[in-house]
Amino acid sequence: MDMGSDTQSVRATVVQASTVFYDTPATLDKAERLIADAATYGAQLVVFPEAFIGGYPRGSNFGGAIACRTAKGNEEFRKYHASAVGVPGPEVERLAGMAGKYKIYLVMGVIEREGYTLYCTVLFFDSQGQYMGKHRKLMPTALERVIWGFGDGSTIPVFETPIGKLGSLICWENRMPLLRTAMYGKGVEIYCAPTADARETWQSSMTHIALEGGCFVLSANQFCRRNDYPPPPDYVYGNMEEELSPDSVVCSGGSVIISPSGAVLAGPNYESEALISADLDFGEIVRAKFYFDVVGHFARPDVMSLTVMDHPLVPVSFASNTNAEGPKKLL
Repeated sequence: MDMGSDTQSVRATVVQASTVFYDTPATLDKAERLIADAATYGAQLVVFPEAFIGGYPRGSNFGGAIACRTAKGNEEFRKYHASAVGVPGPEVERLAGMAGKYKIYLVMGVIEREGYTLYCTVLFFDSQGQYMGKHRKLMPTALERVIWGFGDGSTIPVFETPIGKLGSLICWENRMPLLRTAMYGKGVEIYCAPTADARETWQSSMTHIALEGGCFVLSANQFCRRNDYPPPPDYVYGNMEEELSPDSVVCSGGSVIISPSGAVLAGPNYESEALISADLDFGEIVRAKFYFDVVGHFARPDVMSLTVMDHPLVPVSFASNTNAEGPKKLL
């Protein structure tokens, strides 16, 4: 979409629903049902929560303590690893097929598996059924760092699409001012914020980002009860297990859509699984940036600026010289 196309309106839906934990095929089936429902109501963009495919392991510590591991925790990680998806891979192909079938742009939170390391990742698909790319969470929060690897600057995309400039940051990395500034520098207009944070303070963060970035903010969270996770002893919910009944709410959602003026367009919902939709009027972006354009007329690059290291970082690289005699190994 051209930045001058400020008369455009886009119907966006955020999904508030739980994973079928340890059952990725069933979770994909659930995702398709939710996408079909959203498409019925005219959604052009559908945003899912953090770690929807693969699962957010709420309450689990994987048997981890300083200088101590357990056999049970190791087995929990094996099962979690098995529930993750390769990118590319058959699950990604199926998600792309859903986006194409229902003619929607799709932003999907997944647990990505690369070798034996897992990443908390967002995948992007266009309405023609094409995989566009991914964002890996740069900084997992607290104990997440035990089970997830770290992203790098090569996966902080903002995609220019017919429905607007689309990007995403995940959960608490949205609290990182420099990372947000990188997104603003790429011109993000539809800022997707999949999360696992259901606290009321999260709403303040989402409102601030909408105002700061002059963008629409779409935050999707899961709504989960204890019985959305496997029962004990297969899955033990931290030190709270004895306090929980099967119907206890362990994540109350709070999914929300906020305009560039800071107005709440839909949500937050703390009651149940739901589809939360709003029409995004792109004239709101222009009106908001008339007063405050954080990387435009309100910037002072003569005083301060940001440089983003946006190349891939790999732990091992191999160098070789190729000539007419063939490759030579460097020793």
